[in-house]
Amino acid sequence: MKSKLKAIAWDFDGVLNRNVVDGRFVWADMIEEDLGLPSKEFEAGVFDGSFPDVISGKKDLHEHVGAWLTAGGYSHKAQDVLEYWFAKDDLQDPLSGDLLDKLAAEGIVQVIATNNEHYRATYIEETTGFAKRVSHVFSSGRIGFAKPDAAFFHHVTDTLRVAPGEMLLIDDSAVNVRTARSLGWNAFHYTEETRHSLAAYLGY
Repeated sequence: MKSKLKAIAWDFDGVLNRNVVDGRFVWADMIEEDLGLPSKEFEAGVFDGSFPDVISGKKDLHEHVGAWLTAGGYSHKAQDVLEYWFAKDDLQDPLSGDLLDKLAAEGIVQVIATNNEHYRATYIEETTGFAKRVSHVFSSGRIGFAKPDAAFFHHVTDTLRVAPGEMLLIDDSAVNVRTARSLGWNAFHYTEETRHSLAAYLGY
């Protein structure tokens, strides 16, 4: 597989970052105990019907969280909640991370392709150190489109100047994988059942 690729695009949450268990983001498990914010209310209020606008950069995450805190009568600052969120959500997957580093040692171009707004994308780059491990972090908030929108994938290939058939997406979302393949990309569906097969798929 590696020999026909020009670049590999890694999804972040659920692939390089093992923060999704049984469909839930595990970072929020302790938010009520730690911050006094009911986790179910937080998830329902923040990850609401307008959250796609946050992910695609049309709505500011700080303002979005701040509005929920104000509406709920909480005195927390949005900045403090986001700092807690990002730190607790930093659960890097050793398996995928080791493969990323092996590929980097071989000089293979690798990027992150993530549905995140620019605050968390910056955290991924700077605080978690991925800016030094990949050549580019493509985030939906910066691009203006989120996976599985075809415009996201076109932006990646146009920026990297590679043909779709020279790209590999590694993603935990079945719809993202299907869309990538429909656009001519190679794609690996990274799940609990398949994650240990990735090394062999890549040729290790």
